[in-house]
Amino acid sequence: MEEINRFFNDKNEVHHDAEIDRSQVGEYLEAVKAFSRITYQSLYVIDYQTRAFEYVSENPLFLCGKTSEEVKELGYAFYFQNVKPEDVELLIKINEAGFEFYENIPVHERKLYSISYDFYLINSKKNMVLVNHKLTPMFLTEEGQIWKALCVVSLSNSTASGNVVISREGSDELWKYNLESNRWEKDEKIKLSQREYEILSLYASGLTINEIAEKLFISADTVKFHRKKLFEKIGVNNIAEALGYAKTNKLL
Repeated sequence: MEEINRFFNDKNEVHHDAEIDRSQVGEYLEAVKAFSRITYQSLYVIDYQTRAFEYVSENPLFLCGKTSEEVKELGYAFYFQNVKPEDVELLIKINEAGFEFYENIPVHERKLYSISYDFYLINSKKNMVLVNHKLTPMFLTEEGQIWKALCVVSLSNSTASGNVVISREGSDELWKYNLESNRWEKDEKIKLSQREYEILSLYASGLTINEIAEKLFISADTVKFHRKKLFEKIGVNNIAEALGYAKTNKLL
């Protein structure tokens, strides 16, 4: 239990007698379950008051060979069983840095922010799988602490753990956490040119280079030129990585 408590921070301590407007919840779990049925991503809900997982979807990526009910029962103990040991420490560090950042956001804006990071899961075959994990607040206490949060897990397009980023809905600004200096550094979201967006969208539709060229009334070499510039801009090596990056970072 003591190890699990390391995942929680006194800056977001939700006591059992915390003031919470419970009318905001409604039938929200039905919406989460519906979303889980139509997405390739894995979803789960954290309740910071009970320090438990309230819901875990059936997606096998996050389950690591367990059932959703088994993962739900394990809660935070799941991380100690199925996350690379070094990355457990990373997650604890990210939690602390994230809540420190969150404390400085005006309460009425807190639901607009999301945090994203990568870590290794150890699946049922004892293989390590790099995943991207996003967390965003769903419901807050009256004082502004996160009561419940939605987490979304998908395969990462990165090559290593870390890559900690906080973004705000409706803003091009983002904050990256430097794991060496332990500081948040302000940056801006990558913007695609109109041509890069068109080419990436057509690739996502399954078209070949020649089909894209025909569709856009340009040569195949021009498509390759824009593709190369796109790869350099977002730091990937092939179109599969580019599409993964685009999905993760909401470029499409």
